Amino acid sequence: MENMEPPTPARKEPSRPGIRGLGSFDRAAIERMVVACGRFNAGEVATALELVDEALEKGDASGYYFAVLEEEGEGSAVRGYACYGPAPLTQGAYDLYWIVVDPAAQKKGYGRRLLEYVEKDVVVRGGRMLLIETSSQESYTDTVRFYQRAGYGLAARIRNFYRVGDDKLIFLKDLLPH
Repeated sequence: MENMEPPTPARKEPSRPGIRGLGSFDRAAIERMVVACGRFNAGEVATALELVDEALEKGDASGYYFAVLEEEGEGSAVRGYACYGPAPLTQGAYDLYWIVVDPAAQKKGYGRRLLEYVEKDVVVRGGRMLLIETSSQESYTDTVRFYQRAGYGLAARIRNFYRVGDDKLIFLKDLLPH
C-alpha cells in the first residue's frame, strides 16, 4: 500500500555565516549597522567610516584590517564586522578598533565568531596580544561581559577619560601560550 502522506520537504539547514575581507560594497551595510546599534554618536559613526575608506583606498598598508561576517545563501547580508590593526610603535600588540553585529542578528554567536577570527588572524600576522578599549557607561555592560567571557581581562581603567563619569576600560588578552 502506498503512503498517501505528502512528502515532507527537506529541511534546509541554516548556512553558517562566512567571514571575508572588506569590499567597497560593504560601506553602506557597515554604516547601517553602526547607526542601528544606537550607541554611537555622529562623530563615532564618521570615524568608523573613515577607517573603512582608508582600508579601501590603501589596503593593508592602511594598518586597518577588516573581517566582514555575512550570512550566506538567498538574500545574503552583512551581519557584522570587525576592524583591527597593529598598535603603532609596538612589537606584536594589536588593537581591536570596532566590532559590531547588526542588532537584528545579535545573540546568534556572530560577535564571538568575529572575535575568534580576529584573534587567529592577529596570531597569523605575528601578533601576541589584542587590546580592546570601551566605555564604562551602563549601556556598555553587555559589551564588557562579552569581552570578559571571551577571556579578556581588564588591564587598565582611566577615570573620566571620555567625559566626567565615563571611564575608558582597556581589556587585554594574550594570544600566545606561555
